[in-house]
Parts: sequence; C-alpha cells; structure tokens
Amino acid sequence: MRAFLVDRYGSGAGLRAGEAPEPQLGADDVLVQVRAVSINPLDRMIRDGEMKTILPYRVPFILGNDLAGTVVRIGAAVTRFTVGDEVYARPRKDRIGTFAELIAVHQDDLAIKPATLSMEEAASLPLVALTSWQVLVERAHVQPGQKVLIHAGSGGLGTIAIQLAKQLGAHVATTTSTANIDVVKSLGADVAVDYKKQAFETVLHDYDVVLDPLGGETLKKSLDVLKPGGKIISVVGPPDAAFGRELGANPVIRLAMSALSFQTRWRARRRGVTYSFLFMKASGDQLRELTALIETGKIRPVIDTVFPFNSIPEALEYFAAGRAKAGKVVVRMT
Repeated sequence: MRAFLVDRYGSGAGLRAGEAPEPQLGADDVLVQVRAVSINPLDRMIRDGEMKTILPYRVPFILGNDLAGTVVRIGAAVTRFTVGDEVYARPRKDRIGTFAELIAVHQDDLAIKPATLSMEEAASLPLVALTSWQVLVERAHVQPGQKVLIHAGSGGLGTIAIQLAKQLGAHVATTTSTANIDVVKSLGADVAVDYKKQAFETVLHDYDVVLDPLGGETLKKSLDVLKPGGKIISVVGPPDAAFGRELGANPVIRLAMSALSFQTRWRARRRGVTYSFLFMKASGDQLRELTALIETGKIRPVIDTVFPFNSIPEALEYFAAGRAKAGKVVVRMT
C-alpha cells in the first residue's frame, strides 16, 4: 500500500512516499480504507523528534493521527462494526499511521462517522474533538456559568473547544489574530482578545479554566487570569508526574517530568490555582458522544485547506509554517 514514512527524526528529514506492507489484523481490529486525514501539531512534533521520550517510535514508521474512512475487513472479535461502515478515529498512541491507504484500528477507538459530514470534515475532528472533551469535560468538569479561556481560538483545537465550551454553558473568551475575530465569534466566543493589540492578561480576570495549546510565556501569563481554585490545563506541556504515571514510565522518567513542570506548578500553587498536563487518549465512546453534538449542528468542523494525498509533505509544511488561517489542514485520499 502507499504510505508516507518517517525514515529519520528531525525537522529537515521530511516524509518519504513509499510502499508499506498492509497492516496485520488482530481479533479486535478493524481494517479501514483511509479516505481523508488531517494534519496536527503532534505530527510535526513526532517527525521532528520532540516526542521521542514519550513516544519512541522505531524508524521507519508511518506518520498520521487522524482519519476518516470505510471498513474493509474486521477481526474475529469485532462486534461494533461491519464491512462498509463509514468511520472516523484517532488511533491510540502506539498505533498511529493514518498517512496510508489502509490502517488497522482497535474497535474501541473507532466511531461511526457523523452522517452529516463529508470524509474530509470528519477527518478534521477526532484528535481535536477528543482533546477538547478530555480537557473541558473530564479534567476541568466545566459547569454552566463558569468562565473559560481558550487560547488560539482560530486553530484546529480552538475552533472545536470554543463550541464545546459553549454547549457546556460556559462564558468563553479566546485569543486570536485581528483577521480571525469574526471567525471565533461566529463559533460562540463571548470575548475575543486580539493578541496583536491587547495583552490578554490585562483584560481577562477571574476565570475558572484555561485551555493552553501554546505553552511558554502564554502559559505563565495565563496563571494571572485565573481566580483562586481555577485550573489551567496545557496540551503542550511541560509534562508532570501524573502524566508519567499514566504512561507507565519508570521512576527516573517520572522524576524528570516532575522536574520539568516544577516551576509552573510552584507558580500555580502561589496563586491558589492548579496546573496539569493532558495528552489526549483515543476513545470511540467519547467520539460517539461528540457525534451526537455534531449531527445536531452544535459542533461544526472548520477547515482551512484540503490537499491531495500525494501532497501530504506539502500539507505538513504548510501547517508547520503557520500558513493556515483558521481551522484544520486536511488531506483527501485519491
């Protein structure tokens, strides 16, 4: 089958188009013919070797973390899907490889594709929708009337998180560029801070939850907008010891993760708030919860650009260069 592979780590390494063996199918696996995929920051980070400590893939490997497609074969123990079903998923972290014609996905990670969406629209959603759910519903337990700040509101994650937060009844603020103020407001943002004109930490106060997809100085400044008891949840780090335990990492790695986040956790404690790092998990059950919101129009995908399959390397470079204006970069399998 055709696939795009990483032969060596590094930002200059790129992706290689080539032939790869068809995936082997386990008893609980579903073989999916991939119809569309989307590009995520995680793809660039994995390619560049930034995630090797957490996700040590052995080269060469097929990249890609989102998909929509059609079931072409099922394992002996599969009960949820049949051949011909249209599905979407973010495969679990040790079974990535959506930049290919076929992929085997555990049935627990799949969900039936929303009937209202095209393959391209569906492929734009799994990773960012699951991340939004796990931050806002599972980790933050957002309640009606709470104030939630979502950074980078016009990005792939931000566009979905804004909509989910509004469905949870939150008052939502976001940061974005001048060109995307109208975009984020159309998604439901109550307050849109133009980061080119205003410092968000000077105009936002007493927030219950911050979703941080940027890290660095944005993460530090976000501590100042939280009220006592507030929560900041970052999806870019620094990782913490709790994440090390989730990974099943050895004590040395857990200690290193704890050290990396020590200053952030210390600053958070001084302000009476909490910091945590979240690395999203694959979940077909949660995708089914999200599908109900998608099919009723309460959450809609936002797509920036669609590339053809042969242009996956160009799609990744387009994304990595920050050229996407709003929403996800998607690849159509031809």
